[in-house]
Amino acid sequence: MPINRQIVLDNRPQGEASVQNFRLVTSETPPLQEGQVLVRHHFLSLDPYMRGRMNDSKSYAASQPLGEVMIGGTVGEIVESRHEGYCVGDKVVGMGGWQEYSVVDANQSGVLRKVDTSRVPLSAYLGAVGMPGVTAYYGLVHILEPKAGQTVTVTAAAGAVGSAYAALAKARGCRVVGIAGGYEKCRYATQELGYDACIDYKEHRNEVRSLSQALRDACPDGIDGHFENVGGWIMDAVMLRMNAFSRMALCGLIAGYDGQPVPMANPSLILINRMRIEGFIVSEQMQVWPAALKELGELVAEGKLRPRESIAQGIEAAPEAFIGMLKGRNFGKQLVKLL
Repeated sequence: MPINRQIVLDNRPQGEASVQNFRLVTSETPPLQEGQVLVRHHFLSLDPYMRGRMNDSKSYAASQPLGEVMIGGTVGEIVESRHEGYCVGDKVVGMGGWQEYSVVDANQSGVLRKVDTSRVPLSAYLGAVGMPGVTAYYGLVHILEPKAGQTVTVTAAAGAVGSAYAALAKARGCRVVGIAGGYEKCRYATQELGYDACIDYKEHRNEVRSLSQALRDACPDGIDGHFENVGGWIMDAVMLRMNAFSRMALCGLIAGYDGQPVPMANPSLILINRMRIEGFIVSEQMQVWPAALKELGELVAEGKLRPRESIAQGIEAAPEAFIGMLKGRNFGKQLVKLL
């Protein structure tokens, strides 16, 4: 059986996460039992939710146990099978974690899913046609419920969720405005992702009123629906531009992932505008995944969704790439290539 290199959580962060919280270990993959398959991972996914799991505190998901392989989405191929439903060479997506191989009990429902790479690249099943894409779909379609002609906005606009959000919203006839960090990300958002406008929050230096004015210029009819990934002062600026009876899908609060509270400056706006704010976890909404993946796969295959990927090379690069993603250094979906 092959030697497997793995990244485990060695210790919990105190404040900001660092590469010192992780440790590279090596182990032998065990022989397969009946019903199991051996998956060789090609890519692993790095996502913001992983930061919350590093803490030993109450959250919507269980804390990552110390000394165990970091949880995470993976795509790869079957290299050995003792399950009649999977053949060597099948491409699959699962939750193999930060390691080069995984032994999977394929009899368990939902742990592996075969994917078609004839029209959609394998890596896309961790991004646009995976959890980030479905996240964008659920927040937009089932919470924001936009009508053609309405204005919708999103933070982290050039990321994996934001990329899919733009394509899905444009397909529904919306005006789509993004917020991202840096000129290049904003240029990419408007020139390649189809945003009608994108605001560089870095130009506004934590000034809520300044960013709110930029949003007023980009959204002259106000904001009907907003998808929030960041929180903090950026969310405060968006709140000032929300219309009456507007809606907000609350997906992430990156501003608070280091354990600090993320206060809301003006919660009275929720009442004034009769807003609906709904937090959600996409893994709890499995009923929408088939429809979401079908639409997202078609958008990618037809070239209407062209997400960018940041790819780190090798399992040992995962911790540094993860920290960089939390600091906004990635461009699009952050992946680690293992093969």
